[in-house]
Amino acid sequence: MASRPQPRSPVIRFIDVHKSYRVDGRDIPALQSFSLDIADGEVFGIIGHSGAGKSTLLRLVNLLERPSGGRVLVGDTDLTALDDAALRAQRQRIGMIFQHFNLLGSQTVAENVAFPLRLAGERDAAKIRTRVDELLARVGLQAHAGKYPSQLSGGQKQRVGIARALANRPSILLCDEATSALDPQTTGDVLELLAEINRELKLTIVLITHEMDVVRRVCDRVAVLDAGRIVELGTVADVFLHPRHPTTRRFVEEALPEEAAAEQAPYAHVPGRILRLSFRGAATWTPTLSRVMRETGVDFNILAGRIDRIKQLPYGQLTLALDGANVDAALHALRAAGIEIEEVAR
Repeated sequence: MASRPQPRSPVIRFIDVHKSYRVDGRDIPALQSFSLDIADGEVFGIIGHSGAGKSTLLRLVNLLERPSGGRVLVGDTDLTALDDAALRAQRQRIGMIFQHFNLLGSQTVAENVAFPLRLAGERDAAKIRTRVDELLARVGLQAHAGKYPSQLSGGQKQRVGIARALANRPSILLCDEATSALDPQTTGDVLELLAEINRELKLTIVLITHEMDVVRRVCDRVAVLDAGRIVELGTVADVFLHPRHPTTRRFVEEALPEEAAAEQAPYAHVPGRILRLSFRGAATWTPTLSRVMRETGVDFNILAGRIDRIKQLPYGQLTLALDGANVDAALHALRAAGIEIEEVAR
């Protein structure tokens, strides 16, 4: 089994936070009370259906939404205790990328990227130009500096949004459904860019999405929201390979519809025990299954399966029927080799 990464110190902390909105004289809860740490340098995903509370949670990080109770800390600073001037200064440490880009249509690409620098008080034109050139090079848009947003594709607009969010050298980057307005190919390109930024700049990235595939491709950990509650939390590998909550299972099935359909097929007619095997890391590429079945004399039939990656981690999952006198011995050997095994209901 692949070794677990060492825990990193938290850079964002939610302590007993909850959020309600006042509607027609009543408090309507958007987020039930929760506590959560987000580690320095990780890519943290928040997934949920519309109305689950994920946008509210994201906007609590920079206090665009103030909690109804509890505390929000960035580093050692309690944002909920700051006055307006101090909060504005803290927000310069937190960049934000929006679903629909939020670019200034009357400004060029370069002017859009320069805008947060000017807003922060930078007046040196040469320094602004140098920083803008550096950022446009990072997102691959040097040739488009003089264009206006209306002249760009959706993917290019989002790259401008990313460059703008990085302008003041933030330590945290918030992504509000940053790929949901993009086609699949462009989504892949933007996710690759975000992963590159995370690796090279060591930024902490918090992103919200309603697509498990986005989480699988770029995140380290994920929180699953349902009706304002965090119903599942863990590493992406653990949550993706072994979803516990019904909402999480639906997200995984939506990401893998063909495999889900195959695994939901009735197995009443299949002889033997039905099991799901999960492989991670190097175990994905080793012939452990065939070796163990050969040594124990157990027959196996592959009913469904896939091999893919969760971020950079290779993984495999196989649904098998095992039959023979030594099935328990085979399962013991597989577990000893680091393979995770679950019984599948017929």
